Amino acid sequence: MQARTLFMVCILCLVSVWSGAQSGPNITPPPDANQPEARQTPQGLTANLGDDPVGVGDLVYLSVTGSPEFTRSYRISNDGTISLPLVPEPISISGMAPAAIAHAVGEALVRDRILVAPIVSASVLEYRSRQVTVAGAVKSPTIIPATGEMKLLDAVARAQGFSSDAGPTVIVSSVDKATGTRTPTEISIKDLLAGKNPSLNVSLHGGEEIRVPDAAKMFVTGNVRSPGAYRINDSEGLSVMKVMALAQGTLPYTTSTAYVYRVVPGSSQRKEIEIPLRSIMHRKSPDIQFQANDILYVPESAKAHTAKLLEHLAGFSESLGAGLILRP
Repeated sequence: MQARTLFMVCILCLVSVWSGAQSGPNITPPPDANQPEARQTPQGLTANLGDDPVGVGDLVYLSVTGSPEFTRSYRISNDGTISLPLVPEPISISGMAPAAIAHAVGEALVRDRILVAPIVSASVLEYRSRQVTVAGAVKSPTIIPATGEMKLLDAVARAQGFSSDAGPTVIVSSVDKATGTRTPTEISIKDLLAGKNPSLNVSLHGGEEIRVPDAAKMFVTGNVRSPGAYRINDSEGLSVMKVMALAQGTLPYTTSTAYVYRVVPGSSQRKEIEIPLRSIMHRKSPDIQFQANDILYVPESAKAHTAKLLEHLAGFSESLGAGLILRP
């Protein structure tokens, strides 16, 4: 019985070996390169830098896995193309996002039979075509790329905010792509920071120039406690009452009339304007607004000279009396 079982096992082994020899190894034939479904498609991998389209002058970095001859940075030429080694024709990428750039480069490498299945990644190192210039009275003037959803306040924040010399407005100049002309828009800084009108926080798409003019100044001299230059950085301007508050008021023996020396338009000469200072301070006359580069002179009265002379004489007599020696 055992011999019969052993015999049947041997027969089954021989049948199995004979069947494998007849069928041959299980090898899948290579695909026909002429069949459309067998063509290899490139894989595009992009860095996490956003999907902003590129333009002329931008700097693009390409990485082709296993092909260091293609892995480097490329500057987009004036016709919107880049040229890769071994690729006969330039590749047009202007207006493409990084994902589309990687796909276009991979297709070119396959089309020109340079690589079979390239793995391409693309990222943007510099957005020169989308630059925004921030200049003027900001803490750190700069040039930044307008990527993503950039707003006016974003650009000002990148410039570390307005400086203390900033005037009341910010000027945004945008370029009309059809005509190439610049259109300036003046925006109140006070209203912009208040946030009550979101339309003032304009969107930036590249090519804009943001300029913050310095605040105009006016000058105070004469018989005041704190003479000097004062900025007109408020949209309401500076009036006599405000200037007197900034100058910490007048000194004793001030005349009732002050004088403003104002530049004559179209000339370097100044004209003298009388200001009823005492009447304004006592609310008997309407307040007066100053203009840029005005000079306010507050004179002292003639009584001041008499008072100073009397004080000098009193001091002299005291020193003289202290030096007298009484003799018996």
